[in-house]
Amino acid sequence: MAGRINDDDVKAVRDAVPIDAVVSEYLQLRSAGGGNLKGLCPFHDEKSPSFQVSPSKGLFHCFGCQEGGDTIAFVMKIDHLSFSETVERLAAQAGITLRYEEGGYNPTHQRGERIRLVEAHKIAAQFYVEQLDSPEAEIGRKFLAERGFDQAAAQHFGVGYSPAGWDHLTRYLRGKGFSDKELLLSGISQEGRRGPIDRFRGRLMWPIRDITGEVVGFGARKLRDDDNGPKYLNTPETAIYKKSQVLYGIDLAKKEIARTTKAVVVEGYTDVMACHLAGVTTAIATCGTAFGGDHIKILRRLLMDNATAEVIFTFDGDAAGQKAALRAFEDDQKFAAETSIAITPGGMDPCELRLAEGDDSVMKLVESRTPLFEFAIRHMVARHNLETPAGRAAALDEAAPIVAGIKNVAIQHESAVQLAGILGIMDTQFVVKRVAQLARWARERGGAGVGGGRGQDRPGRPRPYETPAQPPAAVSGPAINLRSPAHRTERELLKLALQHPELVSPAFDAYGVDEFTAPPYAAVRQTIEEAGGAEQGTHDTSGYLARVRDAAPNDTVRALVTELAVEAVHSRTVDEMYAGVQLVQVRLRAVDRRIRDVQGTMARLATNADPERYAAVANELWVLQQYAQSLRNQGAAAL
Repeated sequence: MAGRINDDDVKAVRDAVPIDAVVSEYLQLRSAGGGNLKGLCPFHDEKSPSFQVSPSKGLFHCFGCQEGGDTIAFVMKIDHLSFSETVERLAAQAGITLRYEEGGYNPTHQRGERIRLVEAHKIAAQFYVEQLDSPEAEIGRKFLAERGFDQAAAQHFGVGYSPAGWDHLTRYLRGKGFSDKELLLSGISQEGRRGPIDRFRGRLMWPIRDITGEVVGFGARKLRDDDNGPKYLNTPETAIYKKSQVLYGIDLAKKEIARTTKAVVVEGYTDVMACHLAGVTTAIATCGTAFGGDHIKILRRLLMDNATAEVIFTFDGDAAGQKAALRAFEDDQKFAAETSIAITPGGMDPCELRLAEGDDSVMKLVESRTPLFEFAIRHMVARHNLETPAGRAAALDEAAPIVAGIKNVAIQHESAVQLAGILGIMDTQFVVKRVAQLARWARERGGAGVGGGRGQDRPGRPRPYETPAQPPAAVSGPAINLRSPAHRTERELLKLALQHPELVSPAFDAYGVDEFTAPPYAAVRQTIEEAGGAEQGTHDTSGYLARVRDAAPNDTVRALVTELAVEAVHSRTVDEMYAGVQLVQVRLRAVDRRIRDVQGTMARLATNADPERYAAVANELWVLQQYAQSLRNQGAAAL
């Protein structure tokens, strides 16, 4: 049995590693006021940030999905580690030597599987780097040089070389104390006729790192004609490597992506290298798979769904490239960011473009991007004969629902005008009215999108960043009980959010729907979020309430929005202090409810509990109790 980590050492680790530094490795954080930070929750899809971090308290909490805890709890959850594995990793980062009880410390046997696999990859990556200087690797160095990459570039990206023999790395890692089982589990080795052999042999090697910078896999490029394997060979799916959940270069690009709120998606490892060396340091690539939903989640947490956020895809201009672009457009609605496409000239990829025309050409490629929406519409209408009235009408029927799916009314109108121009329809207002009619019909059907616009989804499907909306029956009158202190406070807070958004923003926009216990109020909270949040009301007071009403899923919710917008606030003095009291009361009740849930879980676990599970639950309870106490003592300053 593994020894238990000394309690004082656990506390030392918790105190030594700032929670905001750890969380920032996974998502972008920005000020939430009162010394807190906020971001898009990494544990569930959401449109507005409900995930908050308190650096001063060392705590995080999501008011959308109710996940919360300290630094240890965050790493356990996001990296799927056990309690001891997490403490060991954070201790290593902080330079803390851990003490173990009940048997002492044996690093080989007591470290968790994931940490062992990561260590094996770290050592393997360094081994490959050293091998790149060997005489055998001349072919690999030549490959890099022919593509414009010198020794400094190879070092920056950690490019290495795997020797052509059967088991050079396998024997090396055995000498470092790794078992055959660990080598096979890591994917670094594979089963041979006489035991494990190297998976990668005689290839140029790119280390694939996760967002924290840890090596979790490799991409290997064929160099010799007698290599019968595929052109690129990647690490197989393992406990630490899931190709649908990693982006090559994300560790190098993440800070610039968060700073500029832009990301450039390219197709290969050398393309990432070329872009970064040319000054496009937001470039990333998938690892042998199509760009998909899990990749989008990674980027959305870095981009924070900022109004100026943009994702730029680069594709070759050939038929395969156009097909890939249209496939990317299918996922466009999962982004709150704008999506664009940059078509490389002459069928060249960014690496070839840099080599042929220099660094400036790569920068210009990105600058010359076209909105992916426009590209898809043009591709769609190109299938029709626009020289005939029937062809233009058919193209309009196909493209108009896509434009109607754009939530932002201003962008929707502008895109409708643009569509009229693409189709050659002189009566622009006819197209604008057609699009507006389709959008209105969609809202009347319950708010489902009618097409693939920004932030929208296809008909009949819930948006990917949120749970399906409550059915109309869930907002019936009897659900509200104004004798309930909770319902009275929730009503006051919603009135403030509608009538005085400047008093509750931006804190209100971080509140989850679940914090409103009356289903009708939860529906109004959801509607405000759909309209862009209360913060929108601080910038555009004249159109704010109209947008909220338009975003209502049905007449029942729309009527309640109107009622709350005209009903007087129950205070002679409507100021920040009064708003803060309502914000605190709603949140405190939500925290207290969560505390009761966790206490119930602890009671169930008390009789026959796994020690680590019990410790994790107890840790969560402690965190919640500390936060509740801060709310009671500090009021709105603790939000």
